Amino acid sequence: MPATCDGKKRPTGIVGLNILLDGGFPEGTLIMVHGTAVAGVELAARHFCNNHPDEGGTYFVPEDIFDGEEENAEMNPALLLEHMRGTRVVMDSLSDIIERYGIEQALYILSLIKGDLRLNNANLMFIVYSDVHTPMEMTRIMRAADVVIEFKTRISQSEITRTLSVQKIKGSAVPQRLLSFIITDHGIEASTTSRVV
Repeated sequence: MPATCDGKKRPTGIVGLNILLDGGFPEGTLIMVHGTAVAGVELAARHFCNNHPDEGGTYFVPEDIFDGEEENAEMNPALLLEHMRGTRVVMDSLSDIIERYGIEQALYILSLIKGDLRLNNANLMFIVYSDVHTPMEMTRIMRAADVVIEFKTRISQSEITRTLSVQKIKGSAVPQRLLSFIITDHGIEASTTSRVV
């Protein structure tokens, strides 16, 4: 089991991931989930946002917020910040912001959000789509995040295998296991037994 940092944990919405993370995500952290559009990142984000109705949550799509705004104009961070209510906030996706406003604006908005999250013991999970950004952009985004989780899909002959790996978690040792999962009509079901990598 990974060593945990001091402080409370917020359940992830996925039982197997809670076990892997010894209870969930540290409160007050920025959580990056990345993978392809069919790897399960959106489902994981919805599980995180919606599975604990006693805690307020917001799931928003920046593209909808900025719809009608001029392309390549300066981003108004206040438009995003006013949509972030509750302790479980999901941004689907940071890739939209990067495409529209560039990496510098995306990192700027994350830096603004970080302080507010810590003050309110809230979490922001943001989605980044794989194979869309340059390696340097991905590195910079990962450095800005407190938690980084990668979702992978592998197809071999007639079988689809899906796994997730925790690549970074601030204040804790990174689990050295992959977590296998399947996508059902109810969402993500993760294995509670894992392989050592």
